Amino acid sequence: MTNPESDVAPESPDLEITDDTRAAADNNPIETEAGTGHPMHKVLSFVRRSGRLDDRLQRAWDRYADTYLLDIAAGNGLLDVREGVQLSREFVERTWGNGNPLIVEIGTGQGENVVAAAATHPDTNFLALEVYDPGVAHTMLLAGKQELTNLRVAQVNAPELFKVAEAGSVAEVWTFFPDPWPKKKHHKRRIVQEGLAADIHRALGEGGVWRIATDIEDYALHVHEVMDDLPGWHNIGTMTASLPLEHVGKGNADLAADMPHADFTESERFAGRVLTNFEKKGLTAGRVIHDFTYQAVGEDTDTNTDKAEA
Repeated sequence: MTNPESDVAPESPDLEITDDTRAAADNNPIETEAGTGHPMHKVLSFVRRSGRLDDRLQRAWDRYADTYLLDIAAGNGLLDVREGVQLSREFVERTWGNGNPLIVEIGTGQGENVVAAAATHPDTNFLALEVYDPGVAHTMLLAGKQELTNLRVAQVNAPELFKVAEAGSVAEVWTFFPDPWPKKKHHKRRIVQEGLAADIHRALGEGGVWRIATDIEDYALHVHEVMDDLPGWHNIGTMTASLPLEHVGKGNADLAADMPHADFTESERFAGRVLTNFEKKGLTAGRVIHDFTYQAVGEDTDTNTDKAEA
C-alpha cells in the first residue's frame, strides 16, 4: 500500500535511494552490468526509510511480536527470505496449527484490511507482508486488540517469499494500492511484473486468484499490459473501464483525457476489501478505484481479453 499513514517521525522528502536502503523486488533476476558480467543490485519496488516507532507502536511491537511476527527474514537490507524457509502447506500447518486456506496480502499498510478480513473469516489463515516498521507494528496492534489467532505478519520482500512458495500453498493473493512509481524510468520497480506473476501462479495453483486494486489510472494500464495476455492467467472481471493507451506520468497527466483510449475488462469493487483511510483519501481526491481479479488457469488456456479502441 502506498504512503501508509503511520505513527512515525517525519522523513526528509529528499531522502536518497541507495543500494543499502532499497527493499522488496519486482522479481527480476540479478542484473549484470553491460559488457562486464559484474552483478548489479536487484530492481526493487520500494525504499525502506529510516524512522522510529512512537511509544504506542513500540509497546505494541514488544507485546505482540512473539505472537504475530514470523522470524523468516534473512536479516539483510533487502529483506530476503532466510535460507531453508519455504512457503508450503506443511509450513502453514506448522505455523497456524491447521490446514485452513491461506490468503497472502502484499503490502498491508496499517493492517486495516487484513485484520478486518481475518476477524470476519476465522476459518481462513492470513499472512500480512509489510516492510515498514510502523505498518508492521500497527497491524500487530490491531490484531492483538482482537486476539486474532489466524493472522501472522512477515517483514520480508514479497517476491522473494513467492520464489520459495510451494505449488498450491496459497488460496488467494491480494495487492491493494501498491506504490505507483509514477515516473516512467521507475516503472520497472512496480510490484506487478511478469516474474512475480509466474511465482504467484505456481503458489496459487489452478483456480486461485490474484486480486489487485489501484487508484492510479496509469498503474491500471500497467496491470493490464502485464497481466491480460500473460499465459496462465484469466481476467475474470465483468466491467469495462476506459484507459488511455499512453502512459501518464507527472508531466503529462493533464493530457490524459485527449489521448487515444481503449476499453479494458476490470472487476467490481472487491467486497472483501474494507474501506481504509487510504482508499477514502483517494476517493476524496476524485480518483477512480480500479479493481482486478486474475484467476490462475492452465497455460494453454486462451487468456486474452478483448480491447477495442473507443
